Amino acid sequence: MALVIDILSIFPEMFPPVFSVSITGRAIERGQMVLHVVDPREFAPGKHRSTDDTPYGGGSGMVMRPEPVVLALESIEAQRGRGKRLLLTPTGTPFTQKVAHLLAAEPHLVLICGRYEGFDARISASVDEELSLGDFVMTGGEVAAMAVVDAVLRLQPGVLQNDSSTVEESFEQGLLEYPQYTRPADFRGMPVPEVLLSGNHERIRRWRRKMSLQRTRDRRPDLFALLLTAPLSKEDRALLSELEQEGAPS
Repeated sequence: MALVIDILSIFPEMFPPVFSVSITGRAIERGQMVLHVVDPREFAPGKHRSTDDTPYGGGSGMVMRPEPVVLALESIEAQRGRGKRLLLTPTGTPFTQKVAHLLAAEPHLVLICGRYEGFDARISASVDEELSLGDFVMTGGEVAAMAVVDAVLRLQPGVLQNDSSTVEESFEQGLLEYPQYTRPADFRGMPVPEVLLSGNHERIRRWRRKMSLQRTRDRRPDLFALLLTAPLSKEDRALLSELEQEGAPS
């Protein structure tokens, strides 16, 4: 069954150039994803179809009005079912790989892109979850919507040529991914690690696990601290001991 995606945006023209190429484009062509981009302006009141207004209480900027967004959501529900409604906002729950997996299990997602200074707070009553791409502010939620769709779509069965390729990626096991290499074997005096040329699959597997632990320890101490709160395998304890003895740099 195809994943159905609805995106609410006052700039619907932003999406076709991105979603018509690469993995996303092929998924749409094969019928693995059905994409609808809805312009809330079509549901805005008044002759000028304005989706924003000045904030009550004063302040700079403009705020997205509730009527166009809520009416658009109701229109989508009438045509395609309710779907899981996601408001993209800097104040939302951080979007992580775990969240991507949860959303990938949903048959229908509705992503709501903000603009201006943000949303009228009453819009929250019509959504299921608020998501944030990170601790920064963008001019709108369109890029965030593209990121969410990309992360969720690639977890759908059959979208990637090799479904097992997602298993060892960064964050899938609470670790950053190990470093990857390809030809040439030596590039400007920087050789590929000998273990990767050895043909010894067990050595390679162990080296990759060790590098994942090292990268996570050195680059994402927050993730590494979480890893240490759970019981470590005997192999992980041994690999961490080796890293401590080596004093391996990041």
